Amino acid sequence: MTNPSLELQIQTLPDNPGVYQYYDKDGKILYVGKAKNLKKRVASYFNKVHDNGKTNVLVRKIETIKHIVVSSEQDALLLENNLIKKLQPRYNVLLRDDKTYPWICIKKEPFSRIFPTRRMIKDGSEYFGPYTNFKTVNTILDLIKELYPLRTCNYDLTESNIEKGKYKVCLEFHIGNCKGGCEGYETLENYQTQVNAIREILKGNFKESLKDFKNKMLHFAANMQFEEAQKIKEKIEVLENYQSRSTILNPKISNIDVFSIISDEAVAYVNFLQISHGAIIRSYTLELKKKLDETDQELLELAVVELRERFKLTSKEIILPFPLDFGESIKVTVPQLGDKKQILDLSERNAKYYRMDQLKQIQIVDPERHTNRIMAQMQKDLRLSVEPRHIECFDNSNIQGTNPVSACVVFKDGKPSKKDYRHFNIKTVEGPNDFASMEEVVYRRYKRLLDENQPLPQLIIIDGGKGQLSSALKSIDDLGLRGKIAIIGIAKRLEELFYPGDSVPLYLDKKSETLKVIQYLRNEAHRFGITFHRDKRSKSALNSSMETIPGIGEKTMLTLIKHFKSVKRLKLATEKEISDVVGASKAKKISEFYNISNQ
Repeated sequence: MTNPSLELQIQTLPDNPGVYQYYDKDGKILYVGKAKNLKKRVASYFNKVHDNGKTNVLVRKIETIKHIVVSSEQDALLLENNLIKKLQPRYNVLLRDDKTYPWICIKKEPFSRIFPTRRMIKDGSEYFGPYTNFKTVNTILDLIKELYPLRTCNYDLTESNIEKGKYKVCLEFHIGNCKGGCEGYETLENYQTQVNAIREILKGNFKESLKDFKNKMLHFAANMQFEEAQKIKEKIEVLENYQSRSTILNPKISNIDVFSIISDEAVAYVNFLQISHGAIIRSYTLELKKKLDETDQELLELAVVELRERFKLTSKEIILPFPLDFGESIKVTVPQLGDKKQILDLSERNAKYYRMDQLKQIQIVDPERHTNRIMAQMQKDLRLSVEPRHIECFDNSNIQGTNPVSACVVFKDGKPSKKDYRHFNIKTVEGPNDFASMEEVVYRRYKRLLDENQPLPQLIIIDGGKGQLSSALKSIDDLGLRGKIAIIGIAKRLEELFYPGDSVPLYLDKKSETLKVIQYLRNEAHRFGITFHRDKRSKSALNSSMETIPGIGEKTMLTLIKHFKSVKRLKLATEKEISDVVGASKAKKISEFYNISNQ
């Protein structure tokens, strides 16, 4: 560090937990971070060169360091969250919450109304939520409407107003959606009993409502009121159907929040599930764009605090994929098996599906961004010094040792560039020798590119294990290209990736996009090579047949094979049938030839 002012600022930082803020020379906020020990954390930015380039750029811009001391690491986490949203620093993962989420309100009034709202008014009313969207809210309200007849009017239904006959029943009463509390047809006690049942449903507890409906159904049936009993049965079916879609596991699992994270090179997706009485009552996925190559632990910690604040979560237990500390008031569970592990797996699947949807949209709307992301991911996964924008893959084909050929397929920006595909006839190798054949074609390919001043690929993939890779490396060394082009081999059986000089293979996640691109390359090379090999064998078989017929050229035989589909069918054809295709003179020669050969 060469800035004496910064050195002094770091030396005077306390060893307490707190939040630090970095500013540039113009006083603009660059970054906000939290620390268990402010002095150690801030000093760590300046005493080494960071792997991430953006972090090095950030450090070079820092001119001023400010800090706020707090009593605990948990307080620092909350303060960091609030400052990021307020100050929106350039190098932080941004937490924007521009929209107001919907709630379901149980109004504090006689004959309580139940309705959706985006505004919370502190008048003693109860609010359930917030929900992630109005679709969820409307689904729940539709369920409630099917189960319980509630008023929708905004009358002031005090006892005195009802006694005075101030209001009259409306159409909702006549069509059975309301029991007419405004004219005293329904008691306040009965109405509020329904509201209490709805309150439990909103909490995710269906048990009491089901029990109450079943008792009513049995009562109506016992008194021969079968139409009423049928109506109650239909309500039970509605409630059980909704419950079956909501209940996921053990109903004893209640008041727990689940968080999981899926991330790639540039973005992380944090899914959150709120569980009550074994049912998911809320699900949401938060997208976080990385700024300084943040770890999953750092991002999930930030997201948990943000989501708990955003959705007013008060659960005392949270389920996470790895341990984090949020203080003594919150129990963190990292399940390894059982019901809670299944819930965590479900959350991870939700995060993965959300990520897949986002990536598909990007691929359609912004294909360049999609390509850039794939290239950056491949560079990271394959430990390359540059993005593999130009990749070439080699595959040998020889069946039972005949007609050995090789194929080279070319991908540019992760997609096939078919005009650049090349076939190779093996010239210097006798018999089926994959290693020697690979050495020959790799040498010929890159010798030509060098002679013609053509651009070289950033990555070469050899379809085969250590042996084929070693053979290809000999040619790379002979051409002086070692270190200038990355080269790897892929073994077919276990999808092992081999690197020069490394005996331990690399295994990529079976679902990773990097492996899918490599498999696509390998399959294309195999397909392209096999097609060429078949063509060569067919032509070889055709040529051997043609050479023995005096006066019949290649063009005539190709015409006949195209018509009769095979040499065998040609031999079985009559002279008249052959004549119809190539003329009487040639037909006579062919017929005489095959008659002699068949004797």
